[in-house]
Amino acid sequence: MATNRTFKDVDGQLSLDTGAFVAALEFASGRSPVVLGKPSPDFFLSALADLNCPAADAVMVGDDAESDVAGALSAGLGAALLVRTGKYRPGDETRFDPAPTAVVDDLAAATDWMLNHAAA
Repeated sequence: MATNRTFKDVDGQLSLDTGAFVAALEFASGRSPVVLGKPSPDFFLSALADLNCPAADAVMVGDDAESDVAGALSAGLGAALLVRTGKYRPGDETRFDPAPTAVVDDLAAATDWMLNHAAA
């Protein structure tokens, strides 16, 4: 399970994700959860290990400023881009720490950002 707050539901609106339920189970059991999904550093580092990619060379692209972006940067990834699609809401780029490396309009713009920064 992950500790995400929300997800974009089929109706296009944000709905409660598993994070609240994880917190309730933690409170009820008196035990700390083992989180296997985002924003757990183990989630990101496991994926990178499977790809044989050093964390400093990786770029996370996501629409969730907390679980995708802050989670990736906290795990040591080199960059994390927040896209203004999916569950993004205006102001998300300043709500969590660490802040995104960059905020881009969509996946195409994220690709352009990566290509421009890979050449640098």
